[in-house]
Formats: sequence, structure tokens, C-alpha cells
Amino acid sequence: MKIKKLTLREKSILAGLYLSKFNTEGLKFLGFDNFTEAFNVIGLALGVQPASVKNYRDEFDPLFPNERQGWHKREIRKYCKDIYDTFHALNLVNFSSLLKDIIYKDHDLDVLMEEIAKREGEKESSFAKRLITGQAAEQYFKDNFLSVDIFKGYNLEDTTKVGCGFDFKLIAEEKERYFGVEVKGLNESSGNIALTNKEHAVADFLKNRYFLFVVKNFKEKPFHQNYQDPIKNLSFNKIENKVVQISWNTAV
Repeated sequence: MKIKKLTLREKSILAGLYLSKFNTEGLKFLGFDNFTEAFNVIGLALGVQPASVKNYRDEFDPLFPNERQGWHKREIRKYCKDIYDTFHALNLVNFSSLLKDIIYKDHDLDVLMEEIAKREGEKESSFAKRLITGQAAEQYFKDNFLSVDIFKGYNLEDTTKVGCGFDFKLIAEEKERYFGVEVKGLNESSGNIALTNKEHAVADFLKNRYFLFVVKNFKEKPFHQNYQDPIKNLSFNKIENKVVQISWNTAV
């Protein structure tokens, strides 16, 4: 079975198989603190319900030596057994690589950035943390932005790759001005959020047309808080870091 032909359901099943087979060792390897966090983050990153990932883990639990019984009172479903037969022999490193392949939106670039960040000693470089602060939080926003009163009637334009100081542009035909929304994610129900210098400058320029949408509490049950004109309504501390810029040159 080629990875590129996997359906969304098959990807969810694979995630469940991974979590059942490798249990807490798999959580630690990917950077998750607990199973609930893994269900939430992987589910949102894939665009499925977190409960689906949990159910697929439980489906495979009777086949592995862990403390959970799972769905032990019935035979494993055929489409789950097919995934098991194809992938269960993978070791931790190879299965983790496969999981990143099917979950990361831009796999090659995301894996590259993860590896570079690890080499440079960045704390937020794990697979789990990268999804929380990026892909999973962004998918949560896509799924829930219309529940925010001020966003009702707006259409969504993804600007995450544009580098314009916000992740999403909200536009409506009957309104002349757009909204810029920067999405951030937190594992806990509270914490610190950092804006880049560009994000801060754009937020200051757009003022009440700029929103900081923070998805919180991935480790239990995600919820969001939406901050309009964050430069005015939140207190930011300016942190200046001296960076040693290294370049490499050669004669050609």
C-alpha cells in the first residue's frame, strides 16, 4: 500500500495502531505528554475527531501487551486488520517517520524544519509541539471560526505561507475591509504567546482588524480565546536577543 493512496480513515487507523503498539514510549518519542493530548493534536492535524483516533487505538489494544483491554469482546474489524497486517512490524523510528509523513501538511519541509530546530536546540522542536503551535491550532480555527460572532459571514483565505504577519485573511463581499487573524496554540489552559516583530507591526497597523486567536488546553479539551486588537488589549513585553549571524563563503 502506497502512503500517498491512504484515505483519511486509513491515516486515522495508522495513528491508532502507532499509539497502541508503542504506548507511552511512542508518546514520548513524538513529544506528547499524555494520550488525550495526542488524540486532540493528531485528530485536529488530520481533520478528524480526536475520539476517532482513540477508538482506533482501543481497536488494536487487545493485540499488544499493555494495561488497556480495548475492544476485546469482538473481532478486530477487517479494514483495521488490513492496516495491522501491513504496518504492525515497523519499528519505532520507521513508524514515527511514517506517521509524520501522513500527518505533516508539507511533509518534506516540516520534517526538515523539525530536524534543523532540534540541531539548534530549540525547545519547541518536537513533532507534538510543532503541531500544537501550527497545524493542529490552524485546523481548529478552520473548524470553529464561524462560531465567533464577529467572523460570521466571512470567507477564509489561508495566508500561512505568505509571510504577511497573520495566518488567515477573512473577507466578506459586502464589507470593504478584511480581518487578519494570527492563530497560536497552547498545550495548557494558559501560558505565554510570542509575536514576531512582523506580526506585532502588522497587528499595530491593522488595530481592530487584527485578531489573535489562541487555541488552549490541547492536553485535555481544546478551547479558544479571541483577542481583537491585541496590541491595545494585551500587555506585551519587548524581548531583544542578540543573534550571531553566521555565513559561509567559498571560491568558485
